Order: sequence, then structure tokens, then C-alpha cells
Amino acid sequence: MKILLFGANGQVGWELRRSLAPLGELVALGSAGEGALAGNFREPAAVAQTVERVRPDLVVNAAAYTAVDKAESEPGEARTVNALAPEAIAAAARRIGAPVVHYSTDYVFDGSGERPWREDDATGPLSVYGRTKLEGEQRIAAAQPLHLILRTSWVYAARGGNFAKTMLRLARERDRLTVVDDQFGAPTGAELLADVTAHAIRALLREPGLAGTYHVAAGGETSWHGYARFVLARAQALGEALKAGPEAVAPVPGSGFPTPARRPHNSRLDTARLRAAFGLELPAWEEGVARMLHELLERS
Repeated sequence: MKILLFGANGQVGWELRRSLAPLGELVALGSAGEGALAGNFREPAAVAQTVERVRPDLVVNAAAYTAVDKAESEPGEARTVNALAPEAIAAAARRIGAPVVHYSTDYVFDGSGERPWREDDATGPLSVYGRTKLEGEQRIAAAQPLHLILRTSWVYAARGGNFAKTMLRLARERDRLTVVDDQFGAPTGAELLADVTAHAIRALLREPGLAGTYHVAAGGETSWHGYARFVLARAQALGEALKAGPEAVAPVPGSGFPTPARRPHNSRLDTARLRAAFGLELPAWEEGVARMLHELLERS
């Protein structure tokens, strides 16, 4: 089997290189592309031509415009990357008979309530980013019915920047931190997302009726405030010297950190459909974050 991966140098794409490699030949493209193969989603026609040149058995798209606040001032570019280019590769994939895997986000919902969002709940994005990701879902579904759209939230990885690294840096510099305590979700590792993707792909190829939209997130829930306290407590347990420990993290409402794009208060995702369809268990968010911290702090 030949797999074409877009967005191969991002947090999720980097982990997909590992998890997808055992499934077959992997053609992994970053935004710069490779030779005649285009990977820049600002050029939808070019990436669609890449699909037809490679003629893979499966297309996985981990490319996205993820600068949530910047998207408010660049709606056209966000829409091209998050909606028009995914539609173009999905249409090309259908022409050659290849399923498509695509990643989306809890930002397609309005963030209200406290119940975890189910796949069939009404959408209502609050931001340009959320609207373009929702449009991307809709365009892919129309262009290639044989698809997996995996919605996730609060993604992190040991590679690149993330919330935990920011908290550690600030805790080394400051005596006190303030972190939002009225936004809830589950920190989800790119490594977990990549592994779930590989399992889901194998199942989809055996049983095409599994195509559709699924929620993927680590088990449990927390707030950004709870996340920060956990990170600092684990870091101290690993011997990290911090000026601000978990007890020095003060809660603050999201209104205390105004941003151009509105953030959802409720980013909880109900993963029951995915777990039942693919026979998977999703570990508690604390397990993945603790493992990442151990890796980060052991390296330093």
C-alpha cells in the first residue's frame, strides 16, 4: 500500500511518519513539497495534482492553518488552507479511488454547556479558524464519501512548542503564574492521535462502512489551570527546580486574557463512537503528559 501524507513536518504529521510507516510505502510531504510534488495548501490545484501524480492508495492530511488568532485577520488564507485545499485533495483522491483521512477540531462547536460534544451535535464555530475547519469537513465529505474525519482538541507534542513547555519556562522565571480556569478539555498527544489513526486506517480498509467523523481525545478532562498545576507538580517530582510550583498558579477567567479569536469554554469531546467502532481505549490525559514531561526533562 502507498500512503501520501501532507503536513509531514507538523506535530501530528511528524508522529504520523512513525505510525504509518509499518502500513506501507509512505510519501511524506511538508509545505515545501519535494521535487515536482507540491505540499503547500495555499495552492489547492497543485496539491490536487500531487495526489494524481503519486496515485496513493490512501491520502492523510495533517496540514492546516492553525494560527487561531491570526486567522481573524487572514480569513481568506485560512479558508484556502483549511477548506479549499482539503476539498481539492479529496476530489482528486476520489478520482483515483483513495480514501482520505483528515483532522479537525472541537472549535467547530460553540463551546457551550458542560457535556462532551458528540459527532452529531449541532455545530456553531466562534472563530474564523473554527468556521474554516468546519467548511473543510463539509467539503471533504461531499468530495470523497470514503473518508475519516478525526476531530481532536488541545494537541501537544514533545517536538515544537506547547503549553507545558511554556508553563515550565514561566515557572523557572516567575514566582507566580495566572492561568485560565474556565475552559475545559483533554490534552491529547500527537503520538496518541497518530497511533489511533493507524489503527483506524487498518479497520477502514477492511470495512469501508466505518467511514465518517469521529472524536479522538485522551481520557478525562481538566482546565488549563489544572493542566498547568499538573505539569509543574510532575516537573518538581522529576527534580526540576522551579521558582513557581503548582501552588503558585492562580486561576483566572478567560476574559482576563482577551484574544482576537473567541475560545470555546467547553472543548470536551465524547469519544464513545470511536472506541466502539475501532475497539480502542484512550488513556487518561495525565499519562501522555507525564510521559512527555519525562522525555523533555530527561533530555535537558
